[in-house]
Amino acid sequence: MMRSLFLASVAISAVHAQSYSGCHKHGSVEYCYGADGEETPISTQAAATSVPATTTASAQSSAVTGCHNHGDDVYCIDGDGHEVQVSLTATPTGELPAQYTGCHSHGSSQYCLDPNGNDVQILEEGATSDEHSNESDSSSPSSSGEVNCHFHAGVEHCVGAGESESSSEKSCGTQNRDYDMPLRIGTLFVILVTSAIGVFLPMLLVKLPFPTINTIASTIIKQFGTGVILSTAFVHLYTHANLMFTNECLGELEYEATTSAVVMAGIFLSFLTEYIGHRIILARGSKTCEQDCDETPENNTSNSATPKEGTAPRAMQLANLGHNHGADPTKPNTKLSVLVMEAGIIFHSILIGLTLVVAGDSFYKTLLVVIVFHQFFEGLALGARIALLPGRVFPSKAVMAGIFALITPIGMAIGMGVLHSFNGNQKSTLVALGTLDALSAGILVWVGVVDMWARDWVIEGGELIDAPIGRVLAGGVSLIAGMVLMGVLGKWA
Repeated sequence: MMRSLFLASVAISAVHAQSYSGCHKHGSVEYCYGADGEETPISTQAAATSVPATTTASAQSSAVTGCHNHGDDVYCIDGDGHEVQVSLTATPTGELPAQYTGCHSHGSSQYCLDPNGNDVQILEEGATSDEHSNESDSSSPSSSGEVNCHFHAGVEHCVGAGESESSSEKSCGTQNRDYDMPLRIGTLFVILVTSAIGVFLPMLLVKLPFPTINTIASTIIKQFGTGVILSTAFVHLYTHANLMFTNECLGELEYEATTSAVVMAGIFLSFLTEYIGHRIILARGSKTCEQDCDETPENNTSNSATPKEGTAPRAMQLANLGHNHGADPTKPNTKLSVLVMEAGIIFHSILIGLTLVVAGDSFYKTLLVVIVFHQFFEGLALGARIALLPGRVFPSKAVMAGIFALITPIGMAIGMGVLHSFNGNQKSTLVALGTLDALSAGILVWVGVVDMWARDWVIEGGELIDAPIGRVLAGGVSLIAGMVLMGVLGKWA
């Protein structure tokens, strides 16, 4: 009995001489922290039993269980039934461990052990890992202001004070994200139907049997479409092109005005296409006139009137051209102008489809809603101009409208095909997408400002230059509404 009391006294003295805390295992070896803060392997039974019971029990039995994924992140359930995040330096390959055991503290931080005996940090909700705590103290977006992030062509862009892209080193490699393929396949058909409704609806409205309503409806849709096209050019395409050319992964451009220069090139190409096209149409009209003008009033008794003396040959050519081709090329709604407009829309509609598909699941549904409205409004803009072209709906107008309805779903299909290999941060990708966006912006600037806005409102012969005040007000409100609504959508896409 006396011997047992003596041994107990010696053990208690040893505890006071050297206390341990934070005991945990690395593999099969148990480690504790001594008074000097150093991690020490415990190899004797006496030392192990000298550790306070509560600390030892907590360190050895504490674990997080029921581990599962939220996207690429790993979450588990702690002893209190709360969900906690496991901070991993790399995404685990193979089967996810069901639990992490041997939980212990390093200072104020909580750690557990993975199956290989390595420490992994356990984060409470809203906490950040030690690896980024110093950076987040100085550059956290939440501490410096609100940051709004969105995806464009597979690249996440953040705008606002203390941009989140600067808070950690940005990876320019392929981004690994979860992609819900059934959702993407289903929404492809949603975009197809929405685009078709938008572009074909104006063709039905112009067939209304009420002349006054028909005229007002046509004006409202056309001017709303003009606002949509202008906003698409400046708010969407110009902005997105600039984001591509200023991307950190592309590096600093030697010529800072690259975006503006490419937009200007798009404007010039649109002008050149229309100018050459009009010259060709006028030349064909001139040849037609020379053949028809060989007939004199005496030989052509079917003419209801003889041309007045002094009528300019040019005027006769234009009149004849309008008769044979169904449209005066000096007016805004010629087929050539609408084709140029559709070319600009097609270029960026492919990118819109690609943008939607390669966006991460965290933003996909928000972006989908924005793209649905975008396609509907843009379809109205294009459909209103196609509807006013001369001729029947089938086949020419239907083909033009059908191409618009199909082009964004085609872009989505392309995106699905390259989903897991697409790298929106690759230099060649950034240059290609930036160039296409900027060229499309230039095309739509020309079409929106010259062919649509100016020719309807201020160029001689425009439908609103001397229209009744009610029709002018309806057109003006619709124009502004188109600009504002499409401009608001630019916050997300």
